[in-house]
Amino acid sequence: MSWLWRGLRPVLESVLAGVIGLGAGALIMWAWGYNPWPAYAALFRESFGSGYGLASALANATPLILTALTFAIGARAGLFIIGAEGMMYMGAMAAVALSFFRLPSGFHAVFALAFAALAGIVWGLVPALLRILRGVHEVISTIMFNWISHFLAFYLVANVLVDPVRAEKTISVARTSRLPLLLRGTDLSLGIVVASAVAFLLYVYLWHTVSGYEIRAAGANPHAARYGGVSPQKTVLLVFLLGGAAAGLAGAVEVMGRPPTYAVYSGLTNIAGFGFDGIGVAMIGRIHPLGIIPAAVFYGGLQAGARLMQMEAGVPFEMVRAVQGVIVLALALPELIRLFRVFVRTLSPKRRPV
Repeated sequence: MSWLWRGLRPVLESVLAGVIGLGAGALIMWAWGYNPWPAYAALFRESFGSGYGLASALANATPLILTALTFAIGARAGLFIIGAEGMMYMGAMAAVALSFFRLPSGFHAVFALAFAALAGIVWGLVPALLRILRGVHEVISTIMFNWISHFLAFYLVANVLVDPVRAEKTISVARTSRLPLLLRGTDLSLGIVVASAVAFLLYVYLWHTVSGYEIRAAGANPHAARYGGVSPQKTVLLVFLLGGAAAGLAGAVEVMGRPPTYAVYSGLTNIAGFGFDGIGVAMIGRIHPLGIIPAAVFYGGLQAGARLMQMEAGVPFEMVRAVQGVIVLALALPELIRLFRVFVRTLSPKRRPV
């Protein structure tokens, strides 16, 4: 029965953490004079109580699944890759840039997704090489590359990919490159299928292949993995390549499957933040590819239901965000504690650079 307990323990911990988070959020609203019960009723009714609300939650979850996978696969290898934000920017830019070319319908979307994944890989390659060749910690390098990609994307939106008619955005993604909508009247596209398929494939790779086992072994015990013949350099490079591809795809599915924009706007307002939110989603999902899917849907539901909390319950937007933050923090806390212990262990003097 021990194997059953090991399987159920993370679920029970997440349920308990969710109850604590909801209770803490209710106390915050009550302390400031707002009734938490109609607020929560509006939140979950808008998120999961209707077809439109569920479609909105799934649409919000689509890029989050992919950026969460970037962080999760790194964490499984003992790396802390927080550069999904920058990789996603580059993926979005690549998907838009391919609309300058005329390609057959059907093939265009596939090529755009592949080009976006390649852009994410290329953007993650430099931090990977810095880690391998110079021992630069990935937290430092990926933060720096987030800012570099941020301003590079600004430049591309304003000067290279700019729409000649509407200067506040890039050109729109070509119709032949757009992902089909799964439910008319919503913004839920085929991107959710792409993101879920990537999560499933990464699960199969990590848990059912030799190299996937080596990645997890390197994260569980780097010294034992090195003694067993696992190459740290190969692991770092492979993890960055996989994570970069996932984050690049996140940018692509957001601009190719999110009507009515189908573009990147000045200030990156429609693609900003997904990389950082993905870190929280990964921890809620216990950095497991399959656990990330329901975690992203739940997080997307919180975003979708925020509007109705304000309209029906009269809760201010700032309070809504605070309550959402408390819920997410409570759900992520068990994995956050575990990752903190791993992080402290990786910074110990006994650890040799790769």
